Amino acid sequence: MLFFLWALGVNLNDILIPHLKKVFNLTDFRSSLIQTAFFGGYFLSAVPAGRLLEKLGYQRGIVVGLLTCAIGALLFIPAASVRVYGLFLLALFVMACGQGVLEVAANPYVTLLGPAESSERRLNLAQSFNSVGAVITPFIGAAFILSALEYSPAQLASMSPAQIEAYRAAVISTVKMPYLIIAGIFLAVATMIFLAHLPEIGEQSSRPKEESTISELMGILRYGHLVKGVVAEFFYVGAQVGVASFVIRFAQHISPDLSQKAASSYLKVHLIGFMIGRFSGSYMMKRIAAPRLLSFFALCALVCLTLVLSGSGAVALWAVALIGFFHSIMFPTIFALSIKRLGPFTKLGSSLLVASIIGGAFFPGIMGFISDHSSIREAFFVPLVCQAYVLYFALSGYKPVAVPSGTPLTEMTSVPE
Repeated sequence: MLFFLWALGVNLNDILIPHLKKVFNLTDFRSSLIQTAFFGGYFLSAVPAGRLLEKLGYQRGIVVGLLTCAIGALLFIPAASVRVYGLFLLALFVMACGQGVLEVAANPYVTLLGPAESSERRLNLAQSFNSVGAVITPFIGAAFILSALEYSPAQLASMSPAQIEAYRAAVISTVKMPYLIIAGIFLAVATMIFLAHLPEIGEQSSRPKEESTISELMGILRYGHLVKGVVAEFFYVGAQVGVASFVIRFAQHISPDLSQKAASSYLKVHLIGFMIGRFSGSYMMKRIAAPRLLSFFALCALVCLTLVLSGSGAVALWAVALIGFFHSIMFPTIFALSIKRLGPFTKLGSSLLVASIIGGAFFPGIMGFISDHSSIREAFFVPLVCQAYVLYFALSGYKPVAVPSGTPLTEMTSVPE
């Protein structure tokens, strides 16, 4: 339920970018600040979330995250009323802080609910329901947020200031009801989780409780596979968010006659492929080792991005849509491989992996800048570079590196089957 729910917040951003770009007459770079604000919230909340979980445990930490998400969603209502772009960014930031807590809690919790050897498959299965939410979100956005009425720059230029203001007010008000409903869902699930009886799982502790955060960070950085995993997640999330953020923009660049609604169909295909990849990837991991499958998907994503950069027409459009399928297993697989054998450092390691989601704030901005100064097609060179590092991690970077003496490499405690 949680994995399904936070997909709504994340994936509505891909609808908000062209929507707010139109309302506030933003450049590609300024519209990409939506992702910067959102994933910046993930980054800043990640390590505090790990500390919060150590004090409250997984269950109560999840409740705090859900309540924070609800507050962020409710802030969209005053933001739409006063029509200030900065307030939308603030609402997204608060919502992302809550989702950062949910990510830090739910991802390691799933890996610990069962035997360690199947943790990657288990997390991919749970994340599959996140992709179901991702598929549903564009339909919600297209139906309730994207306006069917679009004016060309020439038509807008011929309108009076009062007419333009009325048009923008009508367009921006479409975000109120969807985010009010989302806030209500967050509150309902928070109540349900609070009342539920969920097992609290602890990791074997081998470090003093008074150890400072700095000392812990210095200790955990000795786990080389985690460090490489954090970098891989940084690059992967940047690639995934960057591609999804500009699918609509890219489709309209390749086919200028497409409306936003028509171009959003390619985003829907992209996300449906993402969902199919999650479920099929989870099944394939029964027979194919997680690192090997990850390397194959990373290689295929590189091929698709090469076609986006060099192809034209339908080839380029379907290549950008197909990337969603190959992105599907990357986040949960990298996450599960990176926290293996961290023992008492599991929550902190999870915090660092969630903090690496800041890549989703960093790389879309670079893509927007390149698009403004060159073309949206050339901006896709950025995710190409990102995927190259993911391929390296899948081939060799995931392998645990021996920890220097003095730092115990304990195994995680798991619930028996």
